[in-house]
Parts: sequence; C-alpha cells; structure tokens
Amino acid sequence: MRKKILVPFLLLGCVVTFPAFAQNDLMARARQQFQPIPTTPPELPGNPATPEKIELGKMLYFEPRLSASHAISCNSCHNIGLGGADGLPTSIGHRWQHGGRNAPTVFNAVFNKAQFWDGRAKDLEQQASGPIVNPVEMASPVPHVVEQLKGIPGYKEAFAKAFPNEADPITLSNVTKAIAVFEATLITPNAPFDRFLKGEADALSPKQKEGLALFMDKGCSGCHNGINVGGGMYAPFGVVEKPGAGFLPPNDKGRFMVTKTPSDEYVFKVPTLRNVVLTAPYFHTGRAWDLHQAVAVMGASQLGIQLSDDEIDKITAFLGSLTGDQPKVVYPILPPNVATTPQPQP
Repeated sequence: MRKKILVPFLLLGCVVTFPAFAQNDLMARARQQFQPIPTTPPELPGNPATPEKIELGKMLYFEPRLSASHAISCNSCHNIGLGGADGLPTSIGHRWQHGGRNAPTVFNAVFNKAQFWDGRAKDLEQQASGPIVNPVEMASPVPHVVEQLKGIPGYKEAFAKAFPNEADPITLSNVTKAIAVFEATLITPNAPFDRFLKGEADALSPKQKEGLALFMDKGCSGCHNGINVGGGMYAPFGVVEKPGAGFLPPNDKGRFMVTKTPSDEYVFKVPTLRNVVLTAPYFHTGRAWDLHQAVAVMGASQLGIQLSDDEIDKITAFLGSLTGDQPKVVYPILPPNVATTPQPQP
C-alpha cells in the first residue's frame, strides 16, 4: 500500500521541481564559463590608484588640449555617454582623418587580455599613449604633450598631488598612468547577467535564459567567455567561412601587423560583449549596425551554422542582459589657458 502511494508522489515531485533543476543547471553551467563584473575597480599592477591620481586621470581623459588641434580628447572616441564608444564605423581624428578600425568600448577594458583590436598594447597604460601621439588620431608628438601641459599652470598642482614623490611629475608616462587608473574605474557591474551569476534566478527573463543556453550550446561562449564575455583571447575572423570584404577587408590583416607571424593573418582580439547593445556598429570595420545581423554573421563565419531567426532573437535577448550600471562621471572643470599656453595647430 505504501509503495502505491509513494510512487505517484515521487513522480509528482519530479514534475514540479524539474524547471528548478533545469534553471540551476543553467546557472551552474554559466558559472563555469563566466564571472560577474566586480562592484569595485581592480588595482593596476605597479600603478596604485589614489583619489588625486584618479581625478587627474579624469581631467586628462576629457582634455582636448592633449591633441594638436585642441579639439579631440579620449572621450571623443570613447564617449562615456555612448557606452564607452563613439557610435561611428571608424573614429574621426586629426584634420578629419578616419582611423582604420572601429573604436572599442573603454568600459570594462581593464579586464581585457590586451588593448586594441590587434592587442598591440598590453594594458590600459600602454594603450593610453597610443592615440595621443598617433598622427591620425590626436597627433601630439611626445615633447609637445609635456610642453602643452606645463603651459597650463593649473596642471602643476594636479600632477604634484597625483605624484607627490616626484620632482618633475609632468611626463607622458605619468599622463598615461593617470588616465589608466581613471579608465579602470569605468566598469559596469550589476547587469542582469551578473545578478543571475550571483544566484538571482529571476534576473534573466525566460527568453534571455533560452538565449544564454543557445549561446553556450552553439559554441559562442568558446570565445566569448570570462568576466568580459570576450576580451580574453585572439581568434581568426572567419574560422569556418570568410565573411566577405565588407566585414573583413583584405588589406587589414589584424594581429599579423603586430607579430608578423603568418598564422596571425586576419586574427583579432575577441571583443567584449558587455554593454553590446549600446556600442553599435559592430566588428573591427564597424560595418554591422544591427546586432541581429552581427549574430548571424558570427554564426556563419565562426561556427559554420545558419542560426534561425528565433535563435538569433533569443541570443540577442541574452546579450541585452549584459548591460550593467553605466559609470556616473561628473565632467571635470579643466584649468584655463594663459597667454603663454601653446596654441592649437591649424
């Protein structure tokens, strides 16, 4: 008699709790491949952050006089109000020149394996100096950067506070150190996906959970994983099928241009997918304006599969869960010029 009663209740228990088991399994699988964004910025090796250094870095990040024209700042191409990018296929630089690749987001860049699409900068500090001196971007030669900042009296005190143990702290090296510690604060925690990873099962909608399952099952997470859902490795664009010259111009050979290693031809750093719904257009060419299109292209080129419209909808719904709290930055009041401050180049 007991057996007859017990079996139905066991079966009923299985039916009732199966969704919970499935949900827990999805969460467990996700935790094996991803980590949440922390709520506090990480420390940079050899470049400790202080309030004074962060404040100086913020000033320099928004400082257009670091450019030869006095018209372009770091924020021009990595706009804090635009998801840390600029919403353009390629950024506009000195004398209306266009950069060769789409500007990656600065948000959460501190968690990337390396910086730039080709990984030519190992960290934020090294990355910060590149655009300043690049003739296509900000076009300020190294000596001019120091001359410019020393010609703005208000920066003397700001650098002295940020680097108190140095007799002559206004250097390009210290400029990049300060910008790097500020950029390290530009993190976006508390996305729905972060909350899900921390155990909040209802942080994702049913559609987003289906998209997460597809993202892992189809192989997307083979490259887009870790804390940044990307940014941790290099991969060829077109593992299975080349996406065409519009998305993969033959003259841009990616990491090969840094390493000169033949196997690095058309290899690029896998981009972060954090806040991806805010950072169109997509790919290093900035040629895809529609996230659905970008997902379809990646399915065909990287995985060799034709994703259905329903699968793409669910994956893009999941990608929407990667938008975290956007940094709240008070625009700094920059020190004024004086009569002897170097003037902008025409």
